[in-house]
Amino acid sequence: MNEHTDKGDSHDGAVEILAGRLAREADITEQQARELIELIGTDWNSLLREAHFLKARHRL
Repeated sequence: MNEHTDKGDSHDGAVEILAGRLAREADITEQQARELIELIGTDWNSLLREAHFLKARHRL
């Protein structure tokens, strides 16, 4: 078994869970949430702040 692949799968699963939660809480798409996670990392407060900013910007 490839240890690197296992860690990657685990990381991908965690990102998907985080993206789903962020999408629900900030009312953005899961794709937008995944992009924010790629750019910012996994710090929840930073993600939520940027997601709300993104949502507000798209309302204009």
